[in-house]
Amino acid sequence: MRSELRKDYIQEKYVIIAPRRKKRPHDAKKAISQRSISTVCGICPQKLQQDLIIQLFAWKKNNLQALGKKKRVTWDIAILNNLYPAITLDNPKAYGIQEVIVETPTHQREFAKLSIKQIAGILKIYGIRTKKISKNKKIQYILIFKNSGGLAGASLAHAHSQIFATDFLPPHLFDKSQRVQSYKLEHGSCVYCDVIKRESKTPRLIYEDKYIIAFTPYASMYNYEVWILPKRHLDSIAYLNQQERHSWARILKRICQKITDLGLPYNYYFHQTIFDEDQHVYMKITPRGSTWAGVEIGSGIVINPISPEDAAQYYRE
Repeated sequence: MRSELRKDYIQEKYVIIAPRRKKRPHDAKKAISQRSISTVCGICPQKLQQDLIIQLFAWKKNNLQALGKKKRVTWDIAILNNLYPAITLDNPKAYGIQEVIVETPTHQREFAKLSIKQIAGILKIYGIRTKKISKNKKIQYILIFKNSGGLAGASLAHAHSQIFATDFLPPHLFDKSQRVQSYKLEHGSCVYCDVIKRESKTPRLIYEDKYIIAFTPYASMYNYEVWILPKRHLDSIAYLNQQERHSWARILKRICQKITDLGLPYNYYFHQTIFDEDQHVYMKITPRGSTWAGVEIGSGIVINPISPEDAAQYYRE
């Protein structure tokens, strides 16, 4: 396959898909999987600081139920205040909220090894916190993300994700919202609803059922990048129903395991713009298999040696 310049579905972002470059020796090497050698950390149940706890949850008869804040209680998912926040509610110069979602009480259990039920529960917690944080009228933007592995930015090996909410919308997301609205005015439909229809018929499709779809995007910026979207037009993860969360969790678990099998760290994230009802919420999963160098930094054009078509085939196997 020859190199090909590709453009993002909606924004002015460009990628050169260059499969021949993956034959370079240093591209062929796997990143080192960073596993914890410790058996306990600051977000393990026995070390958790009482004053950091926002809410604890536990599974009872297949239902995720809220508990009290006593750290001695047995819990399955914990919501904490970030111990080292960059933004806080008492700082008008850097206003916002940073929370940590501890995804399991077990220190050395990787995210991909959690059950589908557990991962669906984590998605439910994302929705609960999104609803709660959105009640703050100053908050305009919520980012929910996970860093898995030191090279992906994780400071702790214990499985966790984070919520970052601010009183301003990043400029590139404001631009994106405007483009989505312009597309709707021109075509009478949501650009991402249309992307779902198109990608369901391409070799980039990984998984599809009644509720969700997973595919490698046409202009993938990262090696083995994946998007997961609900088929319903939802502007927030808070509105996922139980069936959608279960389907999402099933394919997310598989994708994260396949990335782990490659020995790669990864991030996943999704944006939520509070006042944009036209947005279609979706999750990006971005393995960190290559380092951006001079071309990417200088021109802003990413060179990806793994074609999304080849990546999708890997995930389907």
